[in-house]
Amino acid sequence: MELAPASSTAQRLQQAVATHSQTLLGLSAALHADPEIAFNEHRSVARVAAPLEQAGFNVQLGGFDLETSLRAEFGSGSLTVGICAEYDALPGIGHACGHNIIASGAVGAALALAQVAEELDLRVVLLGTPAEEDGGGKELMLRAGAFDDVDFAIMVHPAPGMDIDCTGTSSQGCDRFKVHFTGAASHAAAAPSHGVNASNAATIAQVAIGLLRQQLPDGIRINAVVLPTKAVTNVIQAQASLEIEVRAHDAALQQEVKDKVLRACRGAALASGCEMDWEQSCPAYLPVLQDERILSRWNNSLRATGRNLLQLPAGSAGGGSTDMGNVSQYLPAIHPVIAVLDAVGMPHTAAFAAETCSAGADQAVLDAAVALAGTAADVAADTELRQALLQERRERKPRA
Repeated sequence: MELAPASSTAQRLQQAVATHSQTLLGLSAALHADPEIAFNEHRSVARVAAPLEQAGFNVQLGGFDLETSLRAEFGSGSLTVGICAEYDALPGIGHACGHNIIASGAVGAALALAQVAEELDLRVVLLGTPAEEDGGGKELMLRAGAFDDVDFAIMVHPAPGMDIDCTGTSSQGCDRFKVHFTGAASHAAAAPSHGVNASNAATIAQVAIGLLRQQLPDGIRINAVVLPTKAVTNVIQAQASLEIEVRAHDAALQQEVKDKVLRACRGAALASGCEMDWEQSCPAYLPVLQDERILSRWNNSLRATGRNLLQLPAGSAGGGSTDMGNVSQYLPAIHPVIAVLDAVGMPHTAAFAAETCSAGADQAVLDAAVALAGTAADVAADTELRQALLQERRERKPRA
């Protein structure tokens, strides 16, 4: 099959995004005005699905055992791109991570690619992935087979400040879990010696974790909080729980540190005479593994929108975590950033939440749509890369 000239394809993608611009900006504003948190994004996913269904995509809502997931498919090409759309918000402060921009840009890219899918021999799949902020929606969808037929996956995340070249960058993984200590209640004044104080175990565990930090490699992050209880001062506390997270830029190191933290908690239980058990809060997030072959196409496509990319020092890595890391550890994927150019607030703050509905945010939606579509089109038109991705999928084992 002879593929369309790159310049012609790029122009058509830009025109398609321009044609849908009001729909995309309206979608971003609607998501921003009506934020929904993890696993409860019912109105949000319906809004994301609507323009795709209207454009002739085959839309499936609520698959993969997740009520607020989405799969929208167009075309029957031999190469499949998965475009990930996030739309969950943060409790209390709304879209302070800009997921309204992520979703709208992803929809714009999918709509644009639909215009050239046949000539690029490309199948376009938009995957609406709930609960990125808390819950690991992409990991749950991976386990359910949502990515099994995807050759490569792309998405982009907004950030304040300047656009950057994400070559060589990664993210921290994040493993979040709860530790429960069980002691024995007693009257704190009349019979304290009959009690086994679970709050003591929680305190000892936090001290042990604090001391452990001295022996850890640079870049490891551990945080622990005591979960609320109905404790009162005149009762020896029989139950106490910590929620703990471990972050690292290497998946194996993250697991190793988690094991050490759990060992510290077991020691705290032993020292205080308590019993201890633990449970996973949500699926562990793995570090992002940027596919440099695809990322170079993203950089070129983003520059073509007129944006300048700041070159970061080698080995730079972000401090946040994302379940896109899990996707990237399973199949070729990218998770670059796009700047909200007039923003100064930091992500996960009320200031940035306000800035994700602004002129700069609107431009980020449109430029993200053009650059994502251009990335997928360039990959599809590269015969050598295309064949490599197809071969890699044939050799890949099902994630579940």
